[in-house]
Parts: sequence; C-alpha cells; structure tokens
Amino acid sequence: QVQLVESGGGSVQAGGSLRLSCVASGTNTYARYSMGWFRQVLGKEREGVAAIDTGSSTRYTDSVKDRFTISKDNAKNTLYLQMNSLKPEDTAMYYCARGYCFGDYCLHPAAYSVWGQGTQVSVSS
Repeated sequence: QVQLVESGGGSVQAGGSLRLSCVASGTNTYARYSMGWFRQVLGKEREGVAAIDTGSSTRYTDSVKDRFTISKDNAKNTLYLQMNSLKPEDTAMYYCARGYCFGDYCLHPAAYSVWGQGTQVSVSS
C-alpha cells in the first residue's frame, strides 16, 4: 500500500522560503507516476500548485510561477516543492499526491488517487 508523507511546513514571514518534501513508501514504481502539490484553505476548494507529469514536464498555477519549483528524486522516492518569496496568500495546508496524467490536467485533483496527510504553511505579513 502506497503512503505519502509530507514534511517541511512551518511559519515564516512574507518574503521567506520553505522547502516541502513528500516521501513515498510502499512502492517500487515511483518513477512511473505523476506527482503533484496541492493546497487548501478551510472552506475553499483544493488548488493545484505544481505538478510533474508522467513525461517529467512541470506545470505551475499562475500565482506561484517564478517563485515555486517542483522537483523529484526518483532514487529517494521523494518529491520536493521549493517555495521562495512567500506571500500571506500562500498560507494553506499543502498536500502531495500521486497519479497518472499529462499536461495541465495534472493540476486537477481528479488526476490523483493517492494523497498525503498534509503539512501546514503559514506566511505572516
């Protein structure tokens, strides 16, 4: 059974940086799948932030382009999200997810079937 565990969240001031990690266990086919980062604020829909599709192409939602970078280390079964120039509006619970998709569809939650428990990111002004 595949499990995803996120870490690296925390509280930072605006302009600061954080790096989120997501370790996958219970799988030996990690490299074959698409991986994504999503975020959710209480009362709002889950939003796709960044994704690496099955062809290793990356996608970002417009609000994080040029600030966030998604990467994947297949040897360590680990997904990363480097977040720079953080803004208060980036405050949310961040989730990683595993799926099988291509292109912009990889920013949609419906493309994913396995989810982590989330890590909280809080950015103060």
